[in-house]
Amino acid sequence: MNSIYVLSESDTMELLEMEEVIEAVENVYREKTLGSGKLFPMVFHEFESQVADMDIKSGTLDDMGVYGLKLVSWFGENRKKNLPMLSGVVMLFDRETGIPLALINAEHMTGMRTGAAGAIGARYIARRDSQVMLMVGAGHQATYQIRAMQTVFPALKKVMVFDPVNMDNASVFVDNFGYKKENTQYIAVENIEAAAGEADIIVTATPSRKPMIMKEWVKPGTHFSCMGSDMEGKQEIDPEILASARLVADDINQSVNVGEFEKGIKEGIISKEDIICEIGDVISGRKKGRMSEEEITVFDSTGLGLQDIAVGYMAVKKAGLMDDIKKMNF
Repeated sequence: MNSIYVLSESDTMELLEMEEVIEAVENVYREKTLGSGKLFPMVFHEFESQVADMDIKSGTLDDMGVYGLKLVSWFGENRKKNLPMLSGVVMLFDRETGIPLALINAEHMTGMRTGAAGAIGARYIARRDSQVMLMVGAGHQATYQIRAMQTVFPALKKVMVFDPVNMDNASVFVDNFGYKKENTQYIAVENIEAAAGEADIIVTATPSRKPMIMKEWVKPGTHFSCMGSDMEGKQEIDPEILASARLVADDINQSVNVGEFEKGIKEGIISKEDIICEIGDVISGRKKGRMSEEEITVFDSTGLGLQDIAVGYMAVKKAGLMDDIKKMNF
């Protein structure tokens, strides 16, 4: 008899620790580079432009013996209905038999793995002495990005939060952020130009379709983790920044087609060949990350289904269910 275990959002909130998720996502990048992690083509559909969309990201992690997918939806109008804007599920399957193993609520898990991804990009290509972070976007994802970043950079002294839609969103976010560190200052900012000029690490997590940060605002040595551009037409930073920066992607093909680098390539400001490598190449030691303290670096994270598979698998194992699944199904 085939049994499928189901993990709810509350289950994943109880089971997943940020440090472990960072480690799992880092391993995914490494496996992708080494060939045991493989992506399948992404499926995307926009129900209403800039209002509602869905995508399916999938792949296989051969070393774990699982493959799977995540179907996630974003419905921007849900905020007015007191419903989550982002929702979805992850499905895991046995690599040898194709038998479904688990169905997992993806909302919290997506936040955790995306936050981990932004921090991993900074861990490997930001300046190691970085102390000031600018979070652009005060939505759902901001909590995870800051949590992960201060896990990787425990010496952060200041976290600034800017919201491009409404300044009040940033103030409310800072007041209610539940993971404040004792020696870190958390500030809502109105002047993004001044904040960008002060920041060592800038994380962008918005649905923007036009640049919010211009090249002339940014000091030498700044690192960007661009998290919001995950479909054609989205853009968060001035493409002129890309022309003089060291560029790294989570997946080059996705980045070229739907990521932060897409518009810069289409406008002829950069080319695909200007993308130095994927982050897994840096993690595995195949390529060098930052080359100097003055260099501007950009990590474009479009999101990989492999991240969700790995984190979902970890949640199922931590719940003590994987052995039961194997016994019941095989």
